Amino acid sequence: MPGGSYYDILGVPRNADEKEIKKAYRNLARKYHPDVCKEPGAEEKFKQINEAYSVLSDPQKRAQYDHLGHETYTSASKGSYSGGGGFHGGGFSADFSGFGDIFDFFGGGFTGSRPMGPQAGSDLLMRMEISLEEAVFGADREIELNHTEACTHCNGTGSETRKMVHCPRCGGSGQMRQMSQTIFGQFVRMSTCTECRGRGRIPEKKCTVCRGTGHTQVHRKVMVHIPAGIDTGMRLRMEGFGEAGDYGAPNGDLFIEVQVRPHPHFRRSGDNLETDIDISPAQAVVGSVAEVETIDKKKVELAIPAGIQHNTALKIPGEGVRRRGKPGDLLVRVRIAIPRQPKAEIRALYEKILELEGHRLPDSRKGFFSTFMGKK
Repeated sequence: MPGGSYYDILGVPRNADEKEIKKAYRNLARKYHPDVCKEPGAEEKFKQINEAYSVLSDPQKRAQYDHLGHETYTSASKGSYSGGGGFHGGGFSADFSGFGDIFDFFGGGFTGSRPMGPQAGSDLLMRMEISLEEAVFGADREIELNHTEACTHCNGTGSETRKMVHCPRCGGSGQMRQMSQTIFGQFVRMSTCTECRGRGRIPEKKCTVCRGTGHTQVHRKVMVHIPAGIDTGMRLRMEGFGEAGDYGAPNGDLFIEVQVRPHPHFRRSGDNLETDIDISPAQAVVGSVAEVETIDKKKVELAIPAGIQHNTALKIPGEGVRRRGKPGDLLVRVRIAIPRQPKAEIRALYEKILELEGHRLPDSRKGFFSTFMGKK
């Protein structure tokens, strides 16, 4: 996106709090609102400001944006589509949740009735389970999707002739006026027209395929790009892959919530991965070299320093989560494994070490309680 990161667009530092972000957004939105600013590119700038605010004002979206980075976050919202049909690509998706003050500033406001004009399609949410390897390196996954698309027979108009006429019930206004008489006088209540659903226009003749709805239910395959570094709870947005909107309105979006499966050998901690390795007491005392397998099946030799303690983590740089070209590390946690039944030669050496340390072997002919009472 021209203008750099979302922080640059709003002109705030990366550690800006909610109040700073809202203040910057309101000032810029007033300045570049198309009804006020007639400079070339003002409308596009206004869209960028709103897009930046929609992400940075939402704690979950902001955390995901900071984690993935601008390029990865924005490219993750673009998907590729396999299969033909009457799909119309989605474009800019705006979040106007913070526009209350802006509309008041320009003398607008919201009413309780359904807004006139074509309505955008509804968003869809689905969940996807991925492996830890896919989360670490990224992947492309094909998913199956059931959603509505514009009817190809009538081009989404709902009309067999592809022509629309003014609604006879509301006269093309999209609103129905209902008058009621009370002891306080006459009151007029406005409601959405049930015939045209607020659009003001209806099909000249209902389409025989979609029966006038302009939509058909289809089954599609969608190719989803999973960016490297994604984690459980994060959502990918596929613009335009939600439900079809009214004729002339954009489709909704598809949100895919990711769940990363636990791995039998690796654990994730931020951008780092952790794994365990068992070593013998001798390796821990004098030091050694152990072979460690990374998550992508590479064999790496790890130097174990002399005198290492149980549960110490040794680092293999660059073998963690790949994200924004700056991979994390692989932390190898050392566990000292005590042999339960060592060979006779090894046991003899341990007994010699015990003797050199000034300790003595327990009397195997006596039980625990007799030994304890003997000490008493």
